Amino acid sequence: MNFFKRKTTWTNAEFIPLKLCIASIYVIVGAHFHEFFSRFYVPLFILFCICVVWAVAMWVKKMKE
Repeated sequence: MNFFKRKTTWTNAEFIPLKLCIASIYVIVGAHFHEFFSRFYVPLFILFCICVVWAVAMWVKKMKE
């Protein structure tokens, strides 16, 4: 499976969706334990889903280049 062995170059700006994705899931997990963030559960989950799709799309685009 060469898909996972290919090397790609990423700029710092291209890591932003991945970082947002990771940050939003951390806050979602934190919302399970803290009532303050529970108000933002749905918007954060939507942000997480959008960032996952965005990061995977950029990753696939980079792999094709």
